[in-house]
Amino acid sequence: MAAPELGSRAAAAIAAEVAGIAATPASTAQRAEALLEPLRRVLPFQAGHLALLDPEQHEPHELVIRGYDEATRRCLTSPANLEDLQRVGLTKPGLPLRVQDLPIPPAELRLWAEHLTPAGFCEGLAIGLHAPGGTYLGVLALHTDTPAYATDAARELAGRLAPLIAYAVDPMREVTALAHTVHDAVAGAVLTRFGQVLPLGDLPDHRLLRARSAVALTAARQLDDDADRARFLCPDTGHRLLRVTALRCPPQPPHHLWAIVLLSPPGDLHRLTPFDLTILGLLIDDWPDWRIAAWLQLAEATVTGRILHITAMLGTSDRTLALSRAARLGLYIPR
Repeated sequence: MAAPELGSRAAAAIAAEVAGIAATPASTAQRAEALLEPLRRVLPFQAGHLALLDPEQHEPHELVIRGYDEATRRCLTSPANLEDLQRVGLTKPGLPLRVQDLPIPPAELRLWAEHLTPAGFCEGLAIGLHAPGGTYLGVLALHTDTPAYATDAARELAGRLAPLIAYAVDPMREVTALAHTVHDAVAGAVLTRFGQVLPLGDLPDHRLLRARSAVALTAARQLDDDADRARFLCPDTGHRLLRVTALRCPPQPPHHLWAIVLLSPPGDLHRLTPFDLTILGLLIDDWPDWRIAAWLQLAEATVTGRILHITAMLGTSDRTLALSRAARLGLYIPR
């Protein structure tokens, strides 16, 4: 089979197809699978895989894999292969690499020495995938049993396609889209599985969203009960309140992004004061009146009377309905 024709018209058609796949509202894994077809016209391959890195556990997660035996698949997702990707420079922004471009002999790379070369592969194309800021996302690798297809044109086109491919599989993409469903957000961040705080698209950060902050910890606690969404209020500077919206991140590889936390204006407080909202937070935590009174250093009768006022402000007939409405609207300040 001759090398594919990669003139300007063919390259433009491939790029348009990849861009169309990247823009589709499918799952990340479905987009990754669909990308292989146009990439076959860049470099006809017998085996290929696309993996995203879990940066907290330093493990790659396969999105799509074809044409390898089980031992090779295990090697592709091993720490040793990740170290080799770092050695050849694929974890840093740069051009795609063919075997002929490697800065070290392939015999010094475990994947090639123990698996690919014995299986009859002799060339390939590896594309490091990076977010716009340069963060390493993962790698796409295509392997072939002939050097004929790994042309300069193929490498050049793969380099032009790399940002589109990275966009198609960037796990932050769906997270950012979900965050945009909260239209009045003024600040935001993403919490990872192990408690790190990452920036969220074009939303600014905020001092209340720092790692291990009360807001971040409370948001995590609210979502620990298998809820996908939680809302509550928190004090900001002075007497100002902010609304916190916590959203569970979509369950997609590499699974390190856990929750979105957004800050917005407080909205309609139903004429409830911060004192009232604090009482509601304690009631939602199932505190009895006497314990709330002790916490606030007030007489129990004072707290009970204030709860009657809160119930009236929420337009409900009893305490249970008031708490249900406050929880649903996020009208409370958690302890």
